Amino acid sequence: MALFIHPTAIVDDGARIGDDSRVWHWAHISGGAQIGTGCSFGQNVYVGNDVVIGNNVKIQNNVSVYDAVRLEDDVFCGPSMVFTNVYNPRSAVNRKAEYRQTLVRKGATLGANCTIVCGVTVGEHAFVGAGAVVNRDVAPFALMVGVPARRAGWMCLCGERLPGAGTVTCAHCDRRYQIDDASCALLAA
Repeated sequence: MALFIHPTAIVDDGARIGDDSRVWHWAHISGGAQIGTGCSFGQNVYVGNDVVIGNNVKIQNNVSVYDAVRLEDDVFCGPSMVFTNVYNPRSAVNRKAEYRQTLVRKGATLGANCTIVCGVTVGEHAFVGAGAVVNRDVAPFALMVGVPARRAGWMCLCGERLPGAGTVTCAHCDRRYQIDDASCALLAA
C-alpha cells in the first residue's frame, strides 16, 4: 500500500517515510526524520530531525518525538505521551549540544500521558502505564506505573499481565516465561 499524507499534514523535504505509513491531520514530520514502513502518526504529532523510527510504530494524537529519540519496530506511543531531550532545560541557556538519547526497544508500549525523561532505555516489550514518569532504564517486559515509575509486575508479548514468579504461562496466549526479582525472559517454544 502507498504512503498516505493528509492534506493538512506537513512533511518537510528530505524526510524518509516508508510505504504503508499514514500521516494524519496537522502532523509535522521534519526533513531529517527516518521512518520505517507501516507506521501511523495521529493528529497533531510532531517528529524532529534527529529521529529514527522503525516499522509498524503507532504514535497517537498530540505526541512530539523530539531530536535524539529512537523508536524500534512495533512501538506504541499513547495519546499525549511526552518525550524530553534536555535533562535540565532553561529558556536562556542553549543546551542543544547536551541532548540525551532516548531508546525505546522493540514492541514497547508507552501509555497515554506518560513521560519518558531523556537518556533512558525502555526495554523490549515493556509496558509503561498511563501517566507514569520514567526517569531510569526499564527492563524488558516490565510493567511500569507511578511517579516516578516503579516496576509493578511483568507483561507478556500479547500485552497481558503475567502472574507471579518462577516459570509462568500467560493465561491469554500460552507463552512461557522465566521470572525472577529483576528480570523476565521469554522461554523458547
